[in-house]
Amino acid sequence: MSLSATVNLGTLTNTPVTRNSFSVTPNDPKDVFEFRLNGTRNINIAVTDISAGDDADLRLFRDSNNNGVFDSADQQIASSIRGGNNDDSINLADQVTGLYFAQVERFARGSSGSVSYDIALSTSDPSNILHTEQDFGNLSADRSRTGFVGNTDTTDTYEFSIGFFEGVNINLTGLSSDADLRVIRDSNNNGLVDSGEVIRTSTRGGSLSESISDINLSGDYFVQVYQFSGNTNYTLTLDHFTTRFA
Repeated sequence: MSLSATVNLGTLTNTPVTRNSFSVTPNDPKDVFEFRLNGTRNINIAVTDISAGDDADLRLFRDSNNNGVFDSADQQIASSIRGGNNDDSINLADQVTGLYFAQVERFARGSSGSVSYDIALSTSDPSNILHTEQDFGNLSADRSRTGFVGNTDTTDTYEFSIGFFEGVNINLTGLSSDADLRVIRDSNNNGLVDSGEVIRTSTRGGSLSESISDINLSGDYFVQVYQFSGNTNYTLTLDHFTTRFA
């Protein structure tokens, strides 16, 4: 396959652009998606629903020589190379006006035959694309995870579910800059944060800890940790409890 971009997505905006059921194969191992930024914007890209038993990686390039063509002179500015069929994502802050190329590549040693996937892109701040950093599954005990959000990774997204007569308190601690917290229910299961799907937020200023208490309706949820300003490590804790109705 040549380096020329294969799919032109136009100008990227806050409204997600999605392309589903794409595939990369041993004979055609790379897909390239071209898009433009008009003004300084965030870039959010997620490759999801990678076929079971397969692996695809994600890389982002800027048209460094401004020739409008994806070629070997273009600078790679970010990548996501998680193993297996885990979601890959790139979330960058404050990228400049210009032309960009997102490349999805089949990872040969981790795949057999054709690798199918979905891809979504937007400039929303915070990201409105629901890739999964880690799926905690159905909570039956407390869980915690350390991470980082900042200019090179603006948003981390985690998935969990709770059953009947169960609940969870969510805490974000250990901050050195300003990061915020929100809980989402993807009611239509489209992998995007649509209007009305953000059910709770915590947006305290500075490096103050964030918390969301008493999520107690059974179902599936996403929790996003996202940058407000600066770069910070964090600890995310999900405190599971049984409700008084049990």
